[in-house]
Amino acid sequence: MTRLTIDLPEKLAEEARNAGLLTTDAIEAMLREQLRTRRVDELFEAMDRMAAIQAPAVMSPEEIAEEMRAIRAERNKKKHG
Repeated sequence: MTRLTIDLPEKLAEEARNAGLLTTDAIEAMLREQLRTRRVDELFEAMDRMAAIQAPAVMSPEEIAEEMRAIRAERNKKKHG
């Protein structure tokens, strides 16, 4: 268990204490919720970045086969002079 000491303005500390927010359980719950919220935000930011990436056009099986033939032909051409 880690012990933390924080400095708060007196009025805020009093209000938080009166609201039951300065208990170990309350602070733990708030921190866990904040961490969960940040992870979700980071996930959505990553999804937005992924969506912004221009995906290459999908090739048909025939186009892939043609590209493979062209690559093989080029390789053979270089290999045999």
